[in-house]
Amino acid sequence: MSQVSYAVQDGVAVLTLDNPPVNGLGHELRTGLVAGLDRALGDPAVRAVVLTGAGKAFSGGADIKEFDSPRALAEPNLHTVIRAVEQSPKPVVAAIHAVCMGGGLELALACHYRVAAPGAQVALPEVKLGLLPGAGGTQRLPRAVGLETALNMIVSGAPVPSEKLVKAGLFDELVEGDLVAGATAFARKVAGKRPLPLVRDRKVEHRSAQGFIGFARNTAAAVAKDYPAPHRCIDAIEAAVEKPFEEGLRVERELFLQLMFTPESRALRHAFFAERAASKIPDVPEDTPTRPIKLAAVIGAGTMGGGIAMNFANAGIPVKVLEVKEEALQKGIGVVRKNYEGSAKKGKLTAEQVQERMGRIQPTLDYAAIGDADIVVEAVFEDMAVKEQVFKKLDQVMKPGAILATNTSTLDVNAIAGFTRRPQDVVGTHFFSPANVMKLLEIVRGARTGKDVLATVMGLSKKMKKTGVVSGVCDGFIGNRMLEQYLRQCLWLLEEGALPQQVDRALEKFGWVMGPFRVSDLAGNDVGWYIRKRRYVERPDVKYSRIADQICEQGRFGQKTGAGWYRYETGKRDALPDPAVEATIVAYRQKIGIAPREISDDEIVHRCAWALVNEAAQLLEEGIAQRASDIDMVYLTGYGFPVYRGGPMRYADEVGLYNVVRAMKRFGENPHGDPGFWKPAPLLARLAAEGKSFTGKGE
Repeated sequence: MSQVSYAVQDGVAVLTLDNPPVNGLGHELRTGLVAGLDRALGDPAVRAVVLTGAGKAFSGGADIKEFDSPRALAEPNLHTVIRAVEQSPKPVVAAIHAVCMGGGLELALACHYRVAAPGAQVALPEVKLGLLPGAGGTQRLPRAVGLETALNMIVSGAPVPSEKLVKAGLFDELVEGDLVAGATAFARKVAGKRPLPLVRDRKVEHRSAQGFIGFARNTAAAVAKDYPAPHRCIDAIEAAVEKPFEEGLRVERELFLQLMFTPESRALRHAFFAERAASKIPDVPEDTPTRPIKLAAVIGAGTMGGGIAMNFANAGIPVKVLEVKEEALQKGIGVVRKNYEGSAKKGKLTAEQVQERMGRIQPTLDYAAIGDADIVVEAVFEDMAVKEQVFKKLDQVMKPGAILATNTSTLDVNAIAGFTRRPQDVVGTHFFSPANVMKLLEIVRGARTGKDVLATVMGLSKKMKKTGVVSGVCDGFIGNRMLEQYLRQCLWLLEEGALPQQVDRALEKFGWVMGPFRVSDLAGNDVGWYIRKRRYVERPDVKYSRIADQICEQGRFGQKTGAGWYRYETGKRDALPDPAVEATIVAYRQKIGIAPREISDDEIVHRCAWALVNEAAQLLEEGIAQRASDIDMVYLTGYGFPVYRGGPMRYADEVGLYNVVRAMKRFGENPHGDPGFWKPAPLLARLAAEGKSFTGKGE
């Protein structure tokens, strides 16, 4: 069955793209579209053609199933389809609704006319994959809507509603009501008009094109310095201004091919697919029945509990928030309101939306009041004895079939499930702080967690607009278990001669959102101290630096105390190097008998990176993580690893695992630290020896 349906309505052929979910322009659809167009042109009774999309989109662009495969370029390729539409002797009208993006918009730009339904989202988002529009988008869109609007759309990749683009000149008409009926009526109206208008024949309108392009270049240099795609987008758009159309197309194609092979684009394309792969759980079929989530509950109204409650409210799910004391409850709800009001001041929410979301949050001091919730998320202090009390109580009060979720960041989910008589209903939901902002949700699968529970929570993560990644049970799960090895290296670097500001600066220059010592000051140094004290008892054979303990013993817990690894002036968040910290580090080196040496930024970056990768390889070997790309998603969405490097596993592949293992051997020759630290995990050693990679360089 063709992916393009054909019908004739009173002299107008209607071609409907039908390749769910977003009518991706795959080879079969492209073939059907050209065949349908030929059929319409060969029928004397057809005077015009309407091109539209079935379901929830006109077209979302390229079919992701064909990315980087020969079918993506097989004839008829998108360029061939666009030429066929543009050269049609009968008018072709694009009828656009819901979603028109990427190649879908490039196809629409080749049509002679365009009409749209209100609210359609229109974009050329290729820059988000480290690319530029490669089928004429950089040449036609500036001619259709003007230089400024087109450049902003292409360089940002952000969607624009159809109503705004009617005024800009992209659409000939906005159709209220039945889109296809309106489009066919419009097509009959223009059927006799000649010559047929082509976007390619227009000039790019702007009163000071070179001045605006210069301004755009300066802006891109400031905000997108690590990404080549925005700069190349501007180059292609400049060609649309200065060169004839066909020459501009050649420039666009050359720049597109250059970007295809940049490490940044490879990394961004990897991240794109990794996010989609993360939602797939190998032994949980996509059609697994899920449990309805109509009412939620959160235990704890602190920073984490309040943020989790906001996620439910934002997703349209009423949520009850339980605390043991009235004062703590009111304080927590007050913080939630303040967060919403802050968003309203920034124009992200209306006053009505603030009230609507606050109305979904119901405070309570009574466990009995939450018993009817479909899911309850515990967000209390990170202590097993406290968790035990909470889960035994939840086991008593929650209705049968309710999902019992723990927000623990390190504790044993199987042990927590054992506090109940329903371990199949227990799952870990590790939110990241601030929970109402951070995109990552680690979904921790216990030994007896039900498949329907996993499917339900994964669906819930999407509803909350989060990236859900499944982890098995181990201390720290995926993210924090790896982070521990990263932080051990950071502290040994201080012992050997670096200072916190050098470590932070080197890692931030590499692309991390924040260096580890700034992050620790932000989160509170006492949090890590609490975990390390537990480690010293549980793992007496594992070597840890004690520098961080000394910082904490001085009461330097970070921003909240005005002093941590840095000092902070009242009311400001600027991290200022503190001579007192350097003196503490120097004294500690003397105490343990280490003469400081000069450490390069490259050594800092790669000791930290390969510490993450080696522990991640162990997680894969143990089956804690399902796939290497899941680990990348954890670090891209929860820990601030540079997106344009694709995550630690993808970065290791880009460098080459053979080279990673060689570097680890070199680091292992350093007599300081833990002698066994740099022994490659079996999986890493095996892949390096076989010349293989974690993620596949073709992504």
